[in-house]
Amino acid sequence: MSLLAKRVFDILASLFGLLVLGWAILLLALLVRRDSPGPGIFRQERVGRNRLPFTCLKLRTMGADTRSAATHDTPAAAVTPLGGRLRRVKVDELPQLWNVLKGEMSLVGPRPCLPIQKDVIDARERLGVHRARPGITGLAQVQGVDMSEPERLAEVDARYVETRSFFGDLAIILQTLTGSGQGDHVAR
Repeated sequence: MSLLAKRVFDILASLFGLLVLGWAILLLALLVRRDSPGPGIFRQERVGRNRLPFTCLKLRTMGADTRSAATHDTPAAAVTPLGGRLRRVKVDELPQLWNVLKGEMSLVGPRPCLPIQKDVIDARERLGVHRARPGITGLAQVQGVDMSEPERLAEVDARYVETRSFFGDLAIILQTLTGSGQGDHVAR
């Protein structure tokens, strides 16, 4: 798939998603605020395409005072009751449709990491993964590989970057929507 076709699909799909689900994102953000103190939408710096930083948006699933750390280094107690439910059904990622529309992310690609995750950044750099836009979902996520395994993650991400296709992306989106994969988990 050409990068132009991928970008056009991202624009059309994210615009459609925001138009259809914008009300749900706003309602969920209000419910998050009601559930625990702090903003409904969480903003966090992430590493994007060509290692450029961007502000990633999510529905807040953890207490507002939770320190910024990789999910697998964050205690499970930091997740709010509503946040746990949002994470299970993966709707906490919906505000990232705005990141996709802006061109900071793609629907499918390597998940963006934090600037402090040097091991992930270095492994991805060695394999050329940073030339791709990060995604809301990706091959590693549907295969259950998370950022606690930087080398394995970078290998799966590199395989995605080398073999990405329109139908491959649709398959990953469908697998994500039907509950495949595990994504990043908080520490137990």
